Amino acid sequence: MPLRTPRRIGRIGTLRTATAGALLALAATLVAPVPLAAHAADAGDYCAGQCADILPPGENGNATLADILANKAFGTRPAHTMDQLGPYADLANGYQNLTDATITSFFNDSSFGVPQNQVASVSSPRSDVTITRDKKTGVPHIKGTTRQGTEFGAGYAAAQDRLWLMDLFRHVGRGELSSFAGGAAANRGLEQEFWRQAPYTEADLQAQIDQLANSSGARGQQALADAQAYVDGINAYITASKNGRYFPGEYVLTGHVDAITNAGTIDPFQLTDLIALASVVGALFGTGGGGEVQSALSLLAAQQQYGVTEGTKVWESFRERDDPEATATVHDGTSFPYAGKPAAAQGQALPDAGSVVPEPLVYDATGGATQATTASAGVLPANLFSTKKGMSNALVVSGAHTASGHPVAVFGPQTGYFAPQLLMLQELQGPGISARGASFAGLGMYVELGRGQDYAWSATSASQDVTDTYAVELCQDATHYLFHGQCVAMEKLERTNSWKPTLADSTAAGSYRMQIWRTAYGPVEYRATVGGKAVAYTQLRSSYRHEADSILGFQELNDPGFVHDAASFQRAAQDINYTFNWFYADSRQTAYYNSGTNPVRADGVDASFPVWAQSAYDWRGWDPATNTASYTPPAQHPQSVDQDYYVSWNNKQAPGYTSAGFGNGAVHRADLLDDRVKALVHTGGVTRSALVKAMDDAALTDLRGEDVLPELLQVVNSAPVTDPQEAAAVQQLTAWSAAGAKRHETSAGSHTYADADAVRVMDAWWPLLVQGEFQPGLGSGLYTALTADLAVDESPSAGHGPTGSHAGSAFQYGWWSYVDKDIRQVLGATVAGPLARAYCGGGQLGACRDVLLSTLKQAAAVPAASVYPGDDGCGAGDQWCADSIVQRPLGGVTDDRISWQNRPTYQQVVEFPTHR
Repeated sequence: MPLRTPRRIGRIGTLRTATAGALLALAATLVAPVPLAAHAADAGDYCAGQCADILPPGENGNATLADILANKAFGTRPAHTMDQLGPYADLANGYQNLTDATITSFFNDSSFGVPQNQVASVSSPRSDVTITRDKKTGVPHIKGTTRQGTEFGAGYAAAQDRLWLMDLFRHVGRGELSSFAGGAAANRGLEQEFWRQAPYTEADLQAQIDQLANSSGARGQQALADAQAYVDGINAYITASKNGRYFPGEYVLTGHVDAITNAGTIDPFQLTDLIALASVVGALFGTGGGGEVQSALSLLAAQQQYGVTEGTKVWESFRERDDPEATATVHDGTSFPYAGKPAAAQGQALPDAGSVVPEPLVYDATGGATQATTASAGVLPANLFSTKKGMSNALVVSGAHTASGHPVAVFGPQTGYFAPQLLMLQELQGPGISARGASFAGLGMYVELGRGQDYAWSATSASQDVTDTYAVELCQDATHYLFHGQCVAMEKLERTNSWKPTLADSTAAGSYRMQIWRTAYGPVEYRATVGGKAVAYTQLRSSYRHEADSILGFQELNDPGFVHDAASFQRAAQDINYTFNWFYADSRQTAYYNSGTNPVRADGVDASFPVWAQSAYDWRGWDPATNTASYTPPAQHPQSVDQDYYVSWNNKQAPGYTSAGFGNGAVHRADLLDDRVKALVHTGGVTRSALVKAMDDAALTDLRGEDVLPELLQVVNSAPVTDPQEAAAVQQLTAWSAAGAKRHETSAGSHTYADADAVRVMDAWWPLLVQGEFQPGLGSGLYTALTADLAVDESPSAGHGPTGSHAGSAFQYGWWSYVDKDIRQVLGATVAGPLARAYCGGGQLGACRDVLLSTLKQAAAVPAASVYPGDDGCGAGDQWCADSIVQRPLGGVTDDRISWQNRPTYQQVVEFPTHR
């Protein structure tokens, strides 16, 4: 059985059993009863039981004080807190024998409504809406007789399931988490990371609401009415739960409400809170680009190492802007040029060597704010924004290649693992709304990823480049800059946070101030000189001050009167300004569309580097007052209808569409999907279960072992391996490769990997071989600069990697493409888009072999306790535990850890047999 997270209070602090028991007895008297009634929703459903979904750990994300204390003292949990985690985890050991008939052993039936014998409860927070919850999962099925009632019910249900989480994130969105939840170092780190990316004033938040009201037509007006009704529902639950004393217990533990007297407040929500929440989601999942200063630094390092011409050539080969070997979602021969390298760059503003200094953010720290580390862990991970996100995959097969003749899709977002989850499930049925699926907590006016009456849709993060860095020339002093020929003052944005110790956070009382200087070209990130001139580097993204705009597209996706085929789906996706890849399936068609407001850049501007903040290099049509510009028209966005199949795992969208970051080349984790789905399509007769098998087989595979290790072994075996230690390691790796390079238990619950030694050797070898292969040729300076652009490794256990430890997502960011291209070049194979030079052994097979064997021998000698050093939940050397997925607690209740799988958090399996 899954390893239970050690019972401990964690953030709340250790409680003596007697104290816990006393508080539990007190809190039990504060919990309101839940009414039970008989009811079943009904709506037009064309999936005929062939739609399913899953969202671990469970629907219920609220826990009273009694629930929290019981969890800490006895390990119990409220109903539906963790009941989807088991089926989700079990797929890793059950997928090989999966059939269409057994899919719902690992997924929920996502049919509309609730069968009469499965109704757990029915509530009616007002007369025009009912909320029916099913026995199995507790998902709210919201049915309104009016549109306002439907949205009111959605808000009420959201607060029932995620009130504390919603409150956390509205404070994150304002840079006020530590004032709300405590001064733990992680809380401060998180609010600092976010506020640096999206600093807003209350006027900025209100301006987005006004924009919807005044400039978005009837749908904008409807969206605001929907949002207001949603907020009203949230606030109705706040009032009811506060008066009834069944509100989330975290409000007591953080000092907002007194457990005995009920004194204190839970602040009501307002529309600007939804904008703050949307800005958090946009910063986490819906942006792309940036990093131009770091790119400039690595380019300068390359030019210093090799000279300007050769250094630029070397840098470009590592950049892989439009790699011809990259797996692309659109593979039908069409291309979609965007943000490519100009023939002659104009307006570049590369920094003078050694001049770049990050802009300070924190000032006037007192008390606990001076502590870089704290005993309290914080309510949210400090690196939630700073780490890169491995987000989402999709497998969609056209009906021309399925057994039924209808399209099949397995898709969902990879949003990380939290307790409770950032997303929540719901069904919405009301005038102009008919959908079931997942929505980000606090933004559930509409289903954001899910299914309608006869169609389903999902998304993966696209992250195309919609963010640019500008060099604004300073004038007068450090807080004035030249804007279109005038010396103007920067805008000073400040946020002061203060706190006192609470039961949840013992951090000493303290306070500090965040300060950001904002220009017309966005917030200042760095100071530097360019050609001796003092500049501030600023960052501007096209969706800044426009996070609310996407509400129109989500509204359309939920409207059965709007979406009825692939073309109407694509029109809805066009109204979403987040950078996502959208996928669609109904009974007849499949489709894909890449969304986002892609700015039209001035001729000659290279989006990979900082550019001068001058009118000649501004985005075309840019209005600094509203941060609007001319955007590439929908026809220029990657898109397709009825391609034989689609796969996406945050890979390249289409030929010509420049990758915003490094490393999108010959080897990418999307290859794990593409190879499997391509084989299924070639054979034909694809079924839902076959596509799920392909997804989960990829989810358990080590990308390095499947796509790079065979080439490494080819070099190693180019001559006999005579050293006993080297030979043993080669034998282990060869057997593991032949077995499929899996990171998988020997049997369910064994917590021991098959080929465990080979996995250990691979994990130890990869960083050593990359360094040994590349650093001698690149030089330490350039090698270090390039590893800042792209981390070397992201194995499941690599806590040092871009996504951190126990995160599930793996193998998105790493040097696999570079190693693959270099090794193939050494082997004399044809390489399209090769690296500018051969690095392994200077391009000589024998010397390269020596490098690989020497680093392999070194790796084989590293003990498991060093490869997997352990942490607060895992002992040193515990390989399974080091890989395992942890539901990171965002509240007072914790959930079990599970075996590693590299798959979406929320996931759908759909096949519609009929259509309206």
